[in-house]
Amino acid sequence: MRRKQWVVTKSDISFAQKIADEVNIDPLAALIVTSRGLKTAQEISDFFDEDAKLTLDPLSIKDMDKAAKRINKAIDEFETICIYGDYDCDGVTSTALLFSFLESMGANVIRYIPDRIKEGYGLNNEAIDKLKDLGVRLIVTVDTGATAVEEVKYAYGKGIEVVITDHHQVGDVLPECEAVVDPHRPDCPSTFKEMSGVGVAFKLACAVNGGDDDALLDEYGELVALGTIGDVVSLTGENRIMVKRGLKNINEHPGIGITALIEAAGVGNKEFTSSVASYTICPRINAAGRMGSADKALDLLLCDYPDVASDLAVQINTMNAERQRTENEMYRSALAEIQQNQQLSNDRIIVVDGDGWHQGVIGIVAAKLTERFERPAIVISNGDGESKGSCRSIPGFSIYDAIEAVSDTLNHFGGHTLAAGIGLDRNNIENFRKRINEYAADKDMPFAKQRVDLKLQLNSINLNLLSSISALEPFGTDNPQPLFGLFGVKIEEINGMGEGNKHTRLVISKNSSRISALLFGVPDAKFPFEKGENVDLAVNLERNVFNGETRVSVIVRGVRPSSTDEEKVLAAIDTYNRLARDEKLSREQVSALIPERDVQVDVFKSVKNKPLKSAYGEELCVRLGDSGENLAKYLTAIDIMLEMGLFSLDDNECLKVPENTQKVNIEDSKIMKKLRALQV
Repeated sequence: MRRKQWVVTKSDISFAQKIADEVNIDPLAALIVTSRGLKTAQEISDFFDEDAKLTLDPLSIKDMDKAAKRINKAIDEFETICIYGDYDCDGVTSTALLFSFLESMGANVIRYIPDRIKEGYGLNNEAIDKLKDLGVRLIVTVDTGATAVEEVKYAYGKGIEVVITDHHQVGDVLPECEAVVDPHRPDCPSTFKEMSGVGVAFKLACAVNGGDDDALLDEYGELVALGTIGDVVSLTGENRIMVKRGLKNINEHPGIGITALIEAAGVGNKEFTSSVASYTICPRINAAGRMGSADKALDLLLCDYPDVASDLAVQINTMNAERQRTENEMYRSALAEIQQNQQLSNDRIIVVDGDGWHQGVIGIVAAKLTERFERPAIVISNGDGESKGSCRSIPGFSIYDAIEAVSDTLNHFGGHTLAAGIGLDRNNIENFRKRINEYAADKDMPFAKQRVDLKLQLNSINLNLLSSISALEPFGTDNPQPLFGLFGVKIEEINGMGEGNKHTRLVISKNSSRISALLFGVPDAKFPFEKGENVDLAVNLERNVFNGETRVSVIVRGVRPSSTDEEKVLAAIDTYNRLARDEKLSREQVSALIPERDVQVDVFKSVKNKPLKSAYGEELCVRLGDSGENLAKYLTAIDIMLEMGLFSLDDNECLKVPENTQKVNIEDSKIMKKLRALQV
């Protein structure tokens, strides 16, 4: 069963008001940032400062001085320099930034991004051979290279020196080269570790330039903003300053290539925010590398001619549409495999593989599976050679640590806490799946979190709130769009919305207030709650302009019954999931799972009287007046009755009692026999 853990942030209203008065900021904005951990007037003032300056000294990053010295030598001696990047948004913007900067410095510079399908990630020997033939004397990597020990050695054997800039986790052994600039080096004294690849590349440009870092940000800020947003790194500290300034540049005077892509994406009439970037522009830059050649996106970002830029933007838009089709097909295929394999759907870490799955979109599909099942997911593409996988996780569980622990089953791996990539032999996939789930079984697998910033009353939702919220932008990792809790609201109406009713529009009320709320991606036929029920909603508030009128849109991100006890519900789900995964259970847990005769009768009668949407067990707690204490029994009873034919699921996954059910003995159920055996 899928359920998020609701975490309502504690707020100190008097302290927030004091800070708001002292710093002269909006009180609600002050309440949100103080509840998120900002405590001093200075750091809060810096957070809201529209003119904040960069503070991180580029030379505080280990080896930055060596990298700048070697690059300046190459500029002075007109050596051929190659900027070697990655094919994602971060890598492309990193390459564009450093190439443009070095070209402006008079360097003899070229650029190279490997083909995702033909060459794979990072430095490779074939590419090094090509660059040797082109007379390259120095390779400068961006957003890649920290683990390329053998490839760097090969480059030096060809007479090419290497400077590495990266932001990924480093291995036990660093490449032997002129410099390895990576904030994640254990010996790096830099106080800010969360930069994207383009952030590190920008700091390198600052070190080479040796001048005004803020002036350089004015010139390259839009590239820094797009790469940082696209790589989903923390939007705090130095990253917040760079992204904020970059977004301002895009809104005021965007470059030719970005202008063309904005127009092609159909968002030219909107304010360019981090959300617009992450949902429209960054995916299109990524699509070029996923579906064709990242060089098209790189050419667009470097383009000086509007007509050429427009043509490139149209081509990239077409690639993005193809990416979406491919992604949807693969997601449906992966989902079908999981739903048909009970073991896969129960695993702590979902590992699914398929023949010929497009390597360019496996990461997106892994992210969608993680979101749907609220647990880590790994999607593997099998081809003629090595199988390649993309991994995504949830906060609180390091997927990097997990794959590192079973790295003997892999050919190679790399990445972050929440996202990673792997390569392995096809005949090792089952062993990898088994081993990584054994690793996870020994860890506390956290529930995905539903973090609520503030409780809100319906009658306080107005346009003024939107102004307060906008002061916190740009939104992203570690500075998400505020999530508000609407607690104990009554569902007045449930209506389908959109083509095929694939979305749901709710009308909710509390006391004398009544508003509409929108739930996207959940058809009304699958919405598991009933009209007249009291629920808690976690919502974002967004500005909606229609026919010249501005309104507040209430977007539902999470729903739970108001009447159940969070601690009891989560404990019951954990126990139920342990049974499904055949994990060790205590006597108390076994007892909590066995549905007694009266529970069986109550569950059967409830579903017979009114079908249960999505086999949502917590809704049974509401119907039966239970706080969640017996949820594990209800969930087990549902599974037993499905097994014995007393229940069935329709096309909308709605639980029903079929016609002409036969009398059965529940004790004959395989599930019940298993539980009885565990009782002994």
